[in-house]
Parts: sequence; C-alpha cells; structure tokens
Amino acid sequence: MDIPTNSPTLVLVIGAAGAPDYATNFQHQAALWTAAADKARARIIPIGAEPAPNGTDLERLRQTLATETTNGLAPLWIVMIGHGTFDGKEARHNLRGPDLTATDLADWLKPCPRPLVVVNTTSSSAPFLARLSATNRVVVTATRSRHEQNFARLGDFLAEAILAPESDLDQDGQTSLLEAFLAASHRVAEWYKTQGRLATEHALIDDNGDGRGTPFEWFRGVRAIKQADSGAAVDGARAHQIHLLPSPQESTLTPESRARRDALELDLFRLRDAKSKLNEDDYYRQLERLLLELARLQVTAP
Repeated sequence: MDIPTNSPTLVLVIGAAGAPDYATNFQHQAALWTAAADKARARIIPIGAEPAPNGTDLERLRQTLATETTNGLAPLWIVMIGHGTFDGKEARHNLRGPDLTATDLADWLKPCPRPLVVVNTTSSSAPFLARLSATNRVVVTATRSRHEQNFARLGDFLAEAILAPESDLDQDGQTSLLEAFLAASHRVAEWYKTQGRLATEHALIDDNGDGRGTPFEWFRGVRAIKQADSGAAVDGARAHQIHLLPSPQESTLTPESRARRDALELDLFRLRDAKSKLNEDDYYRQLERLLLELARLQVTAP
C-alpha cells in the first residue's frame, strides 16, 4: 500500500506479556491499532511483536524515534501496550529486555517539533504524562497516579474506540483522539461497575502542556465543563483536532491549511475562555478577526 507523504506515523510499542492470557490481549490490541492504521493509510512501525533485528526493543525504539522525530505537519503517534510499573523513582513500560522509562522517552522526544501523540495504556503510567507534557503534544495515560499498579483496561477499549463511529460525539464524520479517550474511559468505568470492583485506574488526557491532565468526568460532550481549583486551563481542544482517520471533508485540506485552521480554532477556544476577563468591545473585536480568518480559510480550501 502506498502511504501518502503527509500521513501520520504510528509507532506501536508492545510490551512483554509475562503470561499467555496477557499475550493474547496485547496481540488483540495491536491488531486493532494495525487495522486502524491501515484504514487511515498511516505508516505503522510495530516494536515488540517480532524479535528485534538488531539489539533490544528499547534500542530499536530509540533508533526509530531518532529517525521519526523530524520536522513535519503530520502527527507522530506512539502507542504503548502492556504492563507498567513504578519502583519508587521511575515509571516504566515493561519491554522484552531493558524497560522503557518516562525519562528515556522524554529525552528522546526533546528534538521533536512535529505534532506528537503519546498514549500509554499501562498501569502506573501517570508519570509519563508529567514528563512528556509539552506544547503541540497530546498525552494520554491509563492512570492518574503512579500507585495505580493493577493491570489497566483502558488499552482494550481505546483500541476499539479510535475509529468507531459511535465514538464520534459531535457527528462530524470522524473520531478525534479526545472522543476516543472519552468513549474508552466511559467503558472502563462501566466495566468496573459491572464487575462490582473498585476502580484501580483513572485515565487522564493532557494537551495544553501544563502536565496536569484532565479526567473524562470533566467533559460534557467534547467540552470540559469543570475547571481545576487552581484555575489551570483544562484540556481537550487540541486533542479534538487530531484524527487518525480524517473525514473526506477534512482530508481535502492541505497540511498547511489544517495547521493554520487548528491554530485559529485554539485561539478562539482560549478567547472564549477569557471572555469574562476582557472588555466587551475588545472581546468582540478579537472574535470577529478570528472568525473572519477562519471563514476565508474555508473559502480558499480545495
């Protein structure tokens, strides 16, 4: 299959299973992500499914990211499937051979200017969010705490939700990363309720670079309706702009037009949040400017 040059890249990192049941589960998740990437005509780089041709899985991931973290407008997705641990100092994704730490991944991604999505579906994954959060990134973790160490269920449901039409909350013909996160998180909560178990995982999404993350309960539809006591900005706007498989209408936009449209929409989102702090005339002046530029962009789109 020919991969368009402006397509996203999906690096799928499959961890050590440790038991046959987990191996089956991880393979199922990987198959769902692979099918989604194929449908989206994305480049997919699996790590951990087959013996590493040179060295360990950790080294292959390092080499892969050294190649992929280059300039570009198409997102780089990193999806981690498997077990996670926290040893009191470092959160780790358990690989065959040496494990991947949050510090490792943060260091390797420092030179990455392109849009970046990091999804860690493992237990004890919260420190990855704190270490990886930055501008132009979306980070999802299965847990809100490093101490949530039981096996996490988020991975199953997120792999199913990423292209599911029923996850498309705003009915625009495409499922955003935010919508998939919300759908999967709802299903995780329902699973624990149905099983009569105390929930041992609470997923977070971060897309504003503050390293705090936002849980699914704070959203109504695709808009956050709660705010942190500290007044920190909530997440979601950027994650709702990212789609592994864009709609036919979205696909007509050039990467440059889409990047400009996204930047204007984020400015509009921030302006609306700041409305109560602005002079009314100033607010509507800025609003008009943004809406007019968005309108012009839509008129000139292919």
